[in-house]
Amino acid sequence: MPERTVTVASASGLHARPAALFVKAAAAQPVPVKLRIGDGPLADARSILAVLALRVEHGTTVTLSTGAEDGPAAHEALAALADLLSRDLDAEPANG
Repeated sequence: MPERTVTVASASGLHARPAALFVKAAAAQPVPVKLRIGDGPLADARSILAVLALRVEHGTTVTLSTGAEDGPAAHEALAALADLLSRDLDAEPANG
């Protein structure tokens, strides 16, 4: 099961705008991606309610996984989403 660990860089964590951007990017991936904090429960990265329910704060380390999905598409999806989370989405322009 491919996984990727990343520290959330957005100043507000995964709340409001950063969460919406993340969920939109996750929904665009060719494989389903899950998100979790530590050994906590998995949340569907395509669900805004599931992502917000995790209450991810700035500096929190999260793990992205694709479940049983493997292969280039899974690894590319994890890389794209990890890259997104590693940026301060609060500081980026709204149309960026």
